[in-house]
Amino acid sequence: MSDVFARLIEGVLGREGGYVNHPDDRGGETIWGITVGTARRFGYAGAMRTMTRAQAIEIYRAQYWTAPGFDRIATLSERIAEEMFDTGINMGPAVASTMLQRCLNALNRQGKDYADLKVDGDVGPATIRALEAFLRIRGKEGEAVILKGLNGLQAERYISLAEGRAANESFVYGWLRTRVEMAA
Repeated sequence: MSDVFARLIEGVLGREGGYVNHPDDRGGETIWGITVGTARRFGYAGAMRTMTRAQAIEIYRAQYWTAPGFDRIATLSERIAEEMFDTGINMGPAVASTMLQRCLNALNRQGKDYADLKVDGDVGPATIRALEAFLRIRGKEGEAVILKGLNGLQAERYISLAEGRAANESFVYGWLRTRVEMAA
């Protein structure tokens, strides 16, 4: 387990906690923050209440860290990787990746710093190169600006989810309280 992932997963498991089956949650049964659908797609066939912490960590590493490429982002910026990981867990990795691509496109000074990215939710070589160029040009201040952009898009999505489905109002306060942080 990489040091970054090891640190991040502890925070995730602390926030997500144990077994929940909230009637307003479309995800249904959840343990350690892993929904029954995600668990089944990963191959977990047991009762959700009995999923171990180690099994949840394995799912998180495979589905929400390595597969979407957030481990590669961590080599450039641990803070951005942390935001991507958390957003990916809560909204899906492709949504988090799309948010990053949109921010990078908006911040490339009309293509002067690097070419616009195809906004496809895939953290591939082009996205990594663009992030690398952005951070090289803008430094730590740029990292904070990207984080502000990501958090702004995340907050807007949570509000939209609540506006689009009344049952999501059960969660929006908590989402905004615990998931959206302003970069320093």
